[in-house]
Amino acid sequence: MAESFGVDAERYDRTRPPYPDAMIDRIVAESPGPDVLDVGCGTGIAARQFQAAGCTVLGVEPDARMAGFARRRGLDVEVATFEAWDPAGRTFDAVVAATAWHWIDPVAGAARAAEVLRPGGRLALFWHVFEPPTVVAEAHAAVYRRVMSGFPSQDRPVKSALDGYRPLFAKAADGIRDAGAFGDVEEWHYDWQRYYTRDEWLDQMPTSGALTRLPPHALPEVLTGVGAAIDAMGGGFTMSYVTVALTATRL
Repeated sequence: MAESFGVDAERYDRTRPPYPDAMIDRIVAESPGPDVLDVGCGTGIAARQFQAAGCTVLGVEPDARMAGFARRRGLDVEVATFEAWDPAGRTFDAVVAATAWHWIDPVAGAARAAEVLRPGGRLALFWHVFEPPTVVAEAHAAVYRRVMSGFPSQDRPVKSALDGYRPLFAKAADGIRDAGAFGDVEEWHYDWQRYYTRDEWLDQMPTSGALTRLPPHALPEVLTGVGAAIDAMGGGFTMSYVTVALTATRL
């Protein structure tokens, strides 16, 4: 699944939301310099934000299709998994990963980040956690159960989206601590909202990892079911987001 997102890189870049400017600015301010390594950079959504903040960014991305799109948008990208990537003696002031670190071995990844970070450099791993309105969430669950038999989330107890991400955050934080090269792991939260029309949300849905590998005949059924629920709400809804960053300083 980690290498399935490039099936429609243009859609991914167009529909996936950027990251809070306040978080980008804080990472830059708390790094010793402007050289940033973006791990799993995808199409370069976060990388372009760091560039706009005055940074020089190198991306590492395993999917050549995503890397190609990012290059066309002005980003320097090397195609490799982070664990196998050769830094060739280069070091950086910040290593960041935008909604990508869960595809990386947390221990090997943190060790590699420590290897390429300058003293005082910052490791910053961040994710969007989104909480749709109940009607939209229930529509997703119902259509996933119908179309994707055995979809892994369907039998889990109901909980908040943030609670659902807690095991992922804990695994990433443990990997940072196990590297033995970082100070205390901090967790930063940024709350925000975005209004989606029906068409905007359905345009983004195919970029989800749960849907990128669906058979072509199944995707329209998923989109029709969710679209009907949004139509019943008046044609749009407000999505609540919290962007969570796990961050630590290289000792």
